[in-house]
Amino acid sequence: MAILLREWMDENLLEFKVQIYSTDIDDDAISVARTGLYPASIATDLNIERLRRFFIKEDAGYRIRREIREWVVFAIQNVIKDPPFTKLDLLTCRNLMIYLEPELQKRLIPSFHYALKPGGILFLSPSESIGNHTELFSALDRKWKFYSALRTESSSRAIITSLLPQKVSEPHEKSGEVTPKTRKPNVVELTRAALLQYYAPVSVVTNLEGVLLYVHGDTGKYLRPAHGHASLNLVDMAREGLEQELREGIHRAVADNIATLGKEIPIKINNGFISIALSVRPIPNSHGGERLLLISFQDIPQPPKVKRKRSHKPIELDRVNELEHELNYTRTNLQAIINGQLVSNEDLKSTNEELQSMNEEIQSTNEELETSKEELQSVNEELITVNSELQTKIEQLACIQNDMKNLFDNINIGAVFLDEHMILRRFTREAINIYRMVPSDVGRQLADIKTNLEQDDLLAKAQIVLESLVPFEREVLTQTGAWYLARIQPYRTLDNVIEGVVLTFSDISKRVQAETAVQVARDMAESIVETIREPLLVLDPDLKVISANRAFYQFFQTLATETVGRRIYDLGNRQWNIPALRELLEDILPNAHTFDQFEIDHDFPAIGRRKLVLNARRVAVKEGEPPVILLAMENSSSTSNYGVPS
Repeated sequence: MAILLREWMDENLLEFKVQIYSTDIDDDAISVARTGLYPASIATDLNIERLRRFFIKEDAGYRIRREIREWVVFAIQNVIKDPPFTKLDLLTCRNLMIYLEPELQKRLIPSFHYALKPGGILFLSPSESIGNHTELFSALDRKWKFYSALRTESSSRAIITSLLPQKVSEPHEKSGEVTPKTRKPNVVELTRAALLQYYAPVSVVTNLEGVLLYVHGDTGKYLRPAHGHASLNLVDMAREGLEQELREGIHRAVADNIATLGKEIPIKINNGFISIALSVRPIPNSHGGERLLLISFQDIPQPPKVKRKRSHKPIELDRVNELEHELNYTRTNLQAIINGQLVSNEDLKSTNEELQSMNEEIQSTNEELETSKEELQSVNEELITVNSELQTKIEQLACIQNDMKNLFDNINIGAVFLDEHMILRRFTREAINIYRMVPSDVGRQLADIKTNLEQDDLLAKAQIVLESLVPFEREVLTQTGAWYLARIQPYRTLDNVIEGVVLTFSDISKRVQAETAVQVARDMAESIVETIREPLLVLDPDLKVISANRAFYQFFQTLATETVGRRIYDLGNRQWNIPALRELLEDILPNAHTFDQFEIDHDFPAIGRRKLVLNARRVAVKEGEPPVILLAMENSSSTSNYGVPS
């Protein structure tokens, strides 16, 4: 979605602030999503242009670019229990509700409506729908399940109702599904119906507030429609004389769970009075459902009137008796009304005290909310500051990672980073010449990875370095014939904490080849010098003896310990300290390359007087290094003849 929005803004040359919230109940899924790293297989699902524009290729796959990643905030949320987001422009919930029961689906749709702005878009999967909540949404595209949120008066109540605990119906209770069944006549049911019809008194069933729920028999003699707005309240519908007794009976049944049985009450019907028996019974309910009341009305037969002799009392006396009867009835009703009013007043006082207490609690809660609001504002400012600092740290970290990547790519040194358990943490590109590693090997034991070394004991050395903190280095040879200088050092953090070891491998193949070539040349030169029969000395520019051949030691009867490292003038009790030879070696030879046939006649203590012919040559051994002097000598029987320097 973020990629599509970015492409649309670029195509239309527009720029909007985009914020996408992506939630899931699984914290592991959120952790994976936050990394923004996708497997390499997405290359088969995305075109090359999108891969190049929105992803960065890495060894482990493709990582989304920071521009797109910063648009999305990943959070853990339970959409059923947690409060919903608010003021959203678009809410997409695809293939979630198909895993939920119908009751939960009915609760989610109002929650989604509450989260959207008026006119906001709800996007569902083809297998999901809004159900019966058509008053909350209007369909924009029924095929692709796009719906627009409607702002209705019931929308606020819908979200509150959906968050309240709901009674989940039993699996076998399905509203609106009536399966007609043909049953044989049940004698028990027929008998029960007949007994109810002919012997049961007229009765009604009400709730605890006296609202009619069910009527059995003709109640017209006892109840009548109330004046004004239609009402199903039983007390409002009671005939004159029945209201107070009915109210008291309901009160006793509700408050004290006491039944009123067969109470005789006179009621007025058509300008006359009849006596009825009133019964109010609480209906026991063993399933924990709503409590109900059963109220029965039954006529009391009047005794037959006996003809009496004509009384001599005047008509006024009968009228007085009738008025006294009505007065007593009125007094009784008035007393009952007063008692009921007292009870109501007590209830109102108790309710008023509770409301006052609630008002104080609400005021206290309001003050706490104000305090919490200020604290949240302060925390929000701190979070903004911390977020800014973290953003700066992230940029610095990205810069450091880029520097490290370029450093490792250009130093051409293989490096392997191990933790304290010898588990691979990181490696550079050159290290695959030593160990056959791939990016997926990170997190494995290095001992499980095959090596190219001829002698693989570096892990044991690494363990010793980890324990002793003493660095180790050694030249190692690979199976391909390449030489590397292996170094093992402790891995130290900025706080100087040891958290593993680092193995580095520097290619020294060229140096080893050069040293080998020099050694071969030196061995060859020494072999050549040893094969010469005449005495031969090799001198450095300071005329110190570097080496001498076997013929020299034999001819002059001396040893290497008395010769090598000494100046030629100091050999054999300074027997070579000859002025003419000194002139040649110190003055003439530095300006010329050679001198030949220089004869000397000298008395040598070890061998006696001898005539020698000397030949010298200055030889450059290696570029940048001083030359050496080869001084050869042989017996001569001729007279002294100074050779001409060349």
